[in-house]
Amino acid sequence: MSAQHRFSFPTDIRFGPGVRTGLVEHLRSQDRRRPLVVTDAGVSALAIFTDLVANLAAGGLDPEIYDGVRGNPVESQVLAGVAAYAAHDADSIVGVGGGAALDVAKAVALLASHPGALFDYEDGTPGAETIGPVPHLVALPTTAGTGSEVGRSAVISDEETHVKRIVFSPHLLPAVVFADPELTVDLPPSITAATGIDALTHNIEAYLARDYHPICDGIAVEGLRLGAANLATAVADPHDLDARGAMLMCSMMGAIAFQKGLGLVHSTAHALGTVADLHHGLANAVMIDHALAFNVESVPKRFSVMAQAVGCDDDTPDAFLRWLADLKAEIAVPRSLADTAVDPHELDRLVEVAFEDTCHLNNPCPVTRDDFERIFVEAFS
Repeated sequence: MSAQHRFSFPTDIRFGPGVRTGLVEHLRSQDRRRPLVVTDAGVSALAIFTDLVANLAAGGLDPEIYDGVRGNPVESQVLAGVAAYAAHDADSIVGVGGGAALDVAKAVALLASHPGALFDYEDGTPGAETIGPVPHLVALPTTAGTGSEVGRSAVISDEETHVKRIVFSPHLLPAVVFADPELTVDLPPSITAATGIDALTHNIEAYLARDYHPICDGIAVEGLRLGAANLATAVADPHDLDARGAMLMCSMMGAIAFQKGLGLVHSTAHALGTVADLHHGLANAVMIDHALAFNVESVPKRFSVMAQAVGCDDDTPDAFLRWLADLKAEIAVPRSLADTAVDPHELDRLVEVAFEDTCHLNNPCPVTRDDFERIFVEAFS
């Protein structure tokens, strides 16, 4: 991949190898001189990140690094980021990393410009309606999974209950995205695999979601096609920029498409994150074929379309599920929960959290507690 491109759907997206070098010019054009760079410790230790920050300084800017993001992000990480923003007298925020870092960057932007506690603005509460403009926010994804860079929400876990809580507002959408596949080449194969199936899950569940949105349907099917054709290559050859770029696009397309809705796979994944602190992408990757089997009878034609999109020899729903299982094996994703550290004795709690999660409300067919129990039991086998 050598060409660079620019899109404006749903925000200003600079896409292609090397586009990150335009960050300095962009911040200067917005008269932003003191950015807070929000990331995690793993990314901040990489040479490519060090070079990125050095380029900001060489361009006459005064960046400050906050790399306190760890695992599934929690409110205390956001508060520490807000303190760093204030101490630096920052005028902008640059999120660099995976979904966790980008979500924390959004939440920092919110609390840096709004009073009160973070969850005062949780989606569905009166506070959510009061969210207004936030400091200038730029996103540079280093993983191809959540697509948080083109999303309007931040998912932050409650430290006491571990329940994932969502803060949503169009004002949280980054003003500019620098989607540079070169930023993803240092991802280890296991993270490439887990985040890649997370991106596929977004496209799949958006396409299956019950709401009517043909625009999202079209984006989701093409995002699925891109991911299916390139994920295994990205895992096997991390420096293949064509595959890395395709996965970044697949990730962004999935996040754009799932404004239509998600489904039961995400409800099971959110339960695994809450109860077992399982990485979100890995949780989706483990559960996807087990959970999706529940939907086949409701929307068989959509499974046939997906089978065609990923290149199955036939277009039966079962062919698509077999393809998913084969892909998991090829990229070394655990076949089932039995291959993870999740305790099967937590079954009741997993079922309860999954059922309370709102994602499955857009599933193409209703899901009961008993249904979730059967799905988890099958996934443990």
